[in-house]
Amino acid sequence: MEKLKRLLSEIAYTRTPSPLHFPLLPLLSFASSLYSFSLFIRGRLYHLGIFSKRRLPVPVISVGNLTWGGNGKTPMVEFIALCFDKLGISPLILTRGYAGGDEARMLQGHLAGTSIKIGIGGNRAATAASFFGKYGHVTQECSQSSKADKIGCVILDDGMQHWSLSRDLEIVMVNAMAPWGNKSLLPRGPLREPLTALERADVAVIHHTNLVSYEELRAVKSTIREIKETLPIFLSQLRPFCFFDVKKPDTKLPLQAVQDSVVLCVSAIGCASSFVQAIGKLNPENDLQDQLIRWVLLLSTSMLQTIGAEYVDRIDFSDHHFIQKKDIAMIKEKLAELSDKFCAKPIVAVTEKDYYRDPDILKELDKYQVLVLSSALEIMPSERETEDSFKHLLKTMMDDVREQD
Repeated sequence: MEKLKRLLSEIAYTRTPSPLHFPLLPLLSFASSLYSFSLFIRGRLYHLGIFSKRRLPVPVISVGNLTWGGNGKTPMVEFIALCFDKLGISPLILTRGYAGGDEARMLQGHLAGTSIKIGIGGNRAATAASFFGKYGHVTQECSQSSKADKIGCVILDDGMQHWSLSRDLEIVMVNAMAPWGNKSLLPRGPLREPLTALERADVAVIHHTNLVSYEELRAVKSTIREIKETLPIFLSQLRPFCFFDVKKPDTKLPLQAVQDSVVLCVSAIGCASSFVQAIGKLNPENDLQDQLIRWVLLLSTSMLQTIGAEYVDRIDFSDHHFIQKKDIAMIKEKLAELSDKFCAKPIVAVTEKDYYRDPDILKELDKYQVLVLSSALEIMPSERETEDSFKHLLKTMMDDVREQD
């Protein structure tokens, strides 16, 4: 299954297919046509009112994307939730808890101690109703909870294709490192909807912009502008701020904990390259890192702290992959090779998403130090849009919805 996922990913993100892909292309193209037809029928059913959209009693912000994985949806959901929390508004995050719920557990870990509530379940309307019944919402009186506990807004994690709930703000995330792939629909390509779906968006956020060149960023912006010229475009990045050891998850370590070390990055996320580049960010032997440094200086007002590992290797699995015993054996074999090559004990680095998916399996690498990289999304200043203007947009949306009510 893992090999099939890798093969599909290669096809989806390759403009010119390899001869090795040719046997699969007719089947994938046919499946994409069926998928396209199902999207059309679904859209018409909503347009004709046969399928109805449910309106929740509080403002709804949807954070979604047009392609699979690696677009920064969940970090953006966390960023928005914290913005509302600081404004004194208690948000409810609705997430499916997909593939073992690693993202939901990560959110719970990050947001503990705040007013933010997290509802997990495929039926988001039912989940929301359950939370409204327990806590109430700001437009109604509810004796079961204090005013501070009442839900003031809802944030849909991965909500762009969840058409059954009406939303007041549609935010679409775009991965700058791999924006559209071959521009085909699933499973022939990575698109969950045609690019014209950008017309429904109120805001576009290009993520991982610190990891691409100016020309690549400009191309992504150009594609968005061709579809919806007036769409506000923000830039974002994941800012690493510390490590923690899987054996001592409550202890924070500085980013320099891997400085001058040999590091093996192990990840099962949508955009593994962004993680690997963060770990080896200032490795002078890597030409890609030289390009990265130049554009970080141009696109960010404050440079990230230097991580600067001596050498970085990687093992990538498909998004949401559960690491198994056989994977641990392969990781140990790679670590032994690195140890012999550099005469030093390598460090294993994983993402928080991988850690929360299964913390216990990583403890089987007990002979090595296993560090988890903690990161947070931040809005990068651009020509027109800044973090302050993004927060102002959220506040304005809340005020407008309240006035309409």
